[in-house]
Amino acid sequence: MIPSPEYHKEKVAIITGASQGIGAGLTTAYRELGYAVIATARSIEPSEDSGIVTVRGDIADPDTSQRVLDEAVERFGRIDTLINNAGIYIGKPFTEYTIEEFNAVIAVNLAGFFHITTRAIKHMLERGRGHIVNVSTTLVEHANAKAPAALATLTKGGLTAVTRSLAIEYASRGLRANAVSLGVIRTTVYDESASATIGALHPLGRAGEIEDVVGGVLYLESAPFVTGEILHIDGGQSAGH
Repeated sequence: MIPSPEYHKEKVAIITGASQGIGAGLTTAYRELGYAVIATARSIEPSEDSGIVTVRGDIADPDTSQRVLDEAVERFGRIDTLINNAGIYIGKPFTEYTIEEFNAVIAVNLAGFFHITTRAIKHMLERGRGHIVNVSTTLVEHANAKAPAALATLTKGGLTAVTRSLAIEYASRGLRANAVSLGVIRTTVYDESASATIGALHPLGRAGEIEDVVGGVLYLESAPFVTGEILHIDGGQSAGH
């Protein structure tokens, strides 16, 4: 399929983990910016919006990443932004993790990132421009004994590090790489009964909202002189207590 000329003029964002929560919020926000969106998740329904193409699949599977990239190129002819939002979080004491949990977290948080990002960068380099945004957690830098999450920090810490590495590796070729480092965000899995406890983790005294994350990502999108940035959207956790 040869993309029509009008699609070549429309910017395109790929968003992983797009079926709900932060991913769904980002999909809506990028459409409002005028982007076409390739939205992928393990369980995602087709969209009535012709500017949103959904791809169902496990991001840990290389075939899913290839199908996502093929849809972006065949339907819209370009890739401008990749947001690596998909992730698995399992919070428990380190010695209680099972090998199955380890494999699952590594597969999505790291292998999934690798499969789709290597493919996306190749296409971005052909056009000489592009933007990668990785979603990480402030627990990487601000561990909390009351919230043990070693597998999250192991994997999301890798994303934080590789963000800077990619930013420098590709800066001279027109690509940017940034990350958002999140505190606890109120999503569909948020435990309302723990609001007071969760709020106490953040100096601002509350959990974050999806809109807080969307605002941070859109700032990075609109800031062409910013690359290698780890933007903390964590209610002040990373600054101290």
